[in-house]
Amino acid sequence: MSLLDAAREVRGNAYAPYSRFKVGAAVRAASGAVYRGVNVENVAYPEGTCAEAGAIAAMCAAGETEIVEVAVIADSPTPVPPCGGCRQKLAEFGRAETPVTLATTSGQKLLTTIGDLLPGRFDASHMDRC
Repeated sequence: MSLLDAAREVRGNAYAPYSRFKVGAAVRAASGAVYRGVNVENVAYPEGTCAEAGAIAAMCAAGETEIVEVAVIADSPTPVPPCGGCRQKLAEFGRAETPVTLATTSGQKLLTTIGDLLPGRFDASHMDRC
């Protein structure tokens, strides 16, 4: 199964009773294992979580910390990019050249990278002290 197929399959499990905007995400770790996530809404809107964050959390829960590929899918007119927070989360675990496939349920795809999604990213080097 492709990474995009994994994201497409899990998307149906999203909990989106308020927006009805279901998103599925899948990340491939350095080991080759695939971790999936869905958006989970909450009636207190800021308390929801994104699909990308869910996939990353599943990866970390399994003891992995490196993303080598990302796929995100939603039922929208055009491919939906990750929110700003999820771009930073992806950058924490992936490299600038890590491929990202953004897709719609109707078959449109946009191929990009973590670096293109978040140029000038904040990283651990900014935390170095003299």
